[in-house]
Amino acid sequence: MTLHPVLPALLLVAMAVLLIVAQILTLRRWRASGRNRTALWRWLLISAAALLLVLAASRVVILADDESTTRSAGDLEPSVFLVVDRSPDMAVRDLDGRARMDVARDDLEVLVDRYPRVRFAVIGFASAPSLDWPLSADTWSLRPVLDTLVPYASGPDTATQTNAGAAGTVLRYQLISAVQQYPRAKTLVFYLGAGAPESELPPREFAPPAGSVDGGAVLGYGTSADEATLRGVADQLGVPYVARPDAAPLSAELPDGATDAPTTAVASIETGTETYWLPAVGAAILILIELYLVLRDLRRNRVVSVEMAT
Repeated sequence: MTLHPVLPALLLVAMAVLLIVAQILTLRRWRASGRNRTALWRWLLISAAALLLVLAASRVVILADDESTTRSAGDLEPSVFLVVDRSPDMAVRDLDGRARMDVARDDLEVLVDRYPRVRFAVIGFASAPSLDWPLSADTWSLRPVLDTLVPYASGPDTATQTNAGAAGTVLRYQLISAVQQYPRAKTLVFYLGAGAPESELPPREFAPPAGSVDGGAVLGYGTSADEATLRGVADQLGVPYVARPDAAPLSAELPDGATDAPTTAVASIETGTETYWLPAVGAAILILIELYLVLRDLRRNRVVSVEMAT
């Protein structure tokens, strides 16, 4: 158990002492004067409410068994960029009967679970890129977006116009922005795609700023994925290439170091159950009782005054 007072502790102690002393003096005077008990009890009622409010202001917290937990420090939270191929190639069902995009969505969920306190950005692409989710730490809202990722509607030449490096320019500027905003944070890039095996266009190159990518992986989906293109993307980003020829769990496929959580500063914070509301509720009840008694007395006095006037 610990205290988190909303006012200086000495001030709260002084207030409590004054209230207790006032109650003791009132009891002594009542015994000496022999006044009615109703006035005494009402005074004690208000004094007790005041003491309960002082107790509420001290914010008593009952600590859990685990008194500290590890949280990533704000400016050190990693930035993770998810570059997702949304071309018709990702609709092919050659991963144990499942579509490539279905397995890719499962892998995205694994990555979000592995990094629960980081910033994510999602860049989709086919023949052109799109920023589907700007860099944000709101993973709760990100999950529904990932669940709805599907390949773009295909046309007669969509697959042949897909470019495996279409997201290169957008990713470069997003990396520059992330490094400027969070210079102390590490940056991971995960590329999920098939390598545009049917494309008639030469793939554009990824040119991230020097030292801007600290880890990640290129995940290649499908039995007919263009591994040469995907390995080229991995070399340009400076991350390992991971083939995804089936629907096996992602954690079993990634090489060591591909998803190691970056070292971040941590802060130890106390966790527990707040109890300030209990005395606050008690004080509110006592004050409501006194308010009721005051209104009742006013009503009685008004009736007596009317009767005397008539």
